[in-house]
Amino acid sequence: MSEVKELNLRYGMNPHQKQARLTAGGRDLPIRVLNGDPGYINLLDALNGFQLVRELRQATGLPAAASFKHVSPAGAAVYSPLSPALAKAYFVEGMELSGLATAYARARGADRMSSFGDAAALSDVVDVQTAQLLRREVSDLVVAPGYTEEALEILKSKKGGKYLILEIDPDYVPDPVETRTVFGLTLQQERNNGVIDDSVFEKIVTRNQELTEEAKRDMKVALITLKYTQSNSICYALDGQTIGIGAGQQSRIHCTRLAGDKADRWFLRQHPIALGMKFRPGLARAEQNNAIDLWLEEELTPVEQASWEACFTEVPRRLSREEKREWLSRLKGVSYGSDAFLPFRDNLDRASRSGVKYVIQAGSSMRDEEVVRAADEYGMVMVYSGIRLFHH
Repeated sequence: MSEVKELNLRYGMNPHQKQARLTAGGRDLPIRVLNGDPGYINLLDALNGFQLVRELRQATGLPAAASFKHVSPAGAAVYSPLSPALAKAYFVEGMELSGLATAYARARGADRMSSFGDAAALSDVVDVQTAQLLRREVSDLVVAPGYTEEALEILKSKKGGKYLILEIDPDYVPDPVETRTVFGLTLQQERNNGVIDDSVFEKIVTRNQELTEEAKRDMKVALITLKYTQSNSICYALDGQTIGIGAGQQSRIHCTRLAGDKADRWFLRQHPIALGMKFRPGLARAEQNNAIDLWLEEELTPVEQASWEACFTEVPRRLSREEKREWLSRLKGVSYGSDAFLPFRDNLDRASRSGVKYVIQAGSSMRDEEVVRAADEYGMVMVYSGIRLFHH
């Protein structure tokens, strides 16, 4: 792909960290800059994001996309047709979308608040429809194995010609041992080459043994996403996409709550009131996202309320707690993945409130019996993957 062995970066993690570059130990780099000027965090997101979508593509055979922010995914998805409600909630109603563009619409729509200014990672050659979708979103970069000529020209016009476009060799095989320097000391380890395939479903430990093909797909989406999410981490997935990710918390139950709250908000955004909101003309999509998110808050200060109401031509009615609970009771069949074992049943108690039916975790906790009993109480199907997926 390239005969470039070194790439100077704009700066490191912060602008005052001037000395920053990318090398491959003397070998040619597997990545090319087609447009823009990359920084250190740009490449961390791009390299983690592309690994995620490449593995999703290999595991499912479907076009895959991820929306990355600060070295964790805000959303990830494989191709699955969009319902009319999701198309409207994702701001793509009426757009003609390819399989790859649909996967990105799903990844971006999982948590649109967090995806603002994202790194878009795509498993396939970027087509015109995907480029057109990217052009209209607030995004910092895209990484993919290639671009059609027309798609590349569309993307080069984004951000006044400064949009970062990266092309990566999909067949690149890194060294089996990876190295990291921390505080002037060098750490080495074998790369995490754990494969997420059908073998992870072999050990079902609950009374309910009915694992659907759709659930297997969603569990793969969850586990592969967790493989590239800062630990501790929990992922809720449905219909081929993540709907809630809890990353980097010191307590697993906090990850479960964070991800569950995001899953709830994802589903509440599909409520008829949310889909029927009449926004003030000229209000940007990012501002519309913020307004919908504020609509879900229990209460606002007078200043917040006035600012929020100014977003609409007709101020929408807020949902009561009872109405929210009734709507969320319709959320069903959700898959829940954990990057390690579940130490307490409280994780499943919380997950049950967000429609979780299928659970995959590493197993081998001191309280496995208690956790399995909780899964049985809720009628869940729980699988021990036997693989821990910490990522730091």
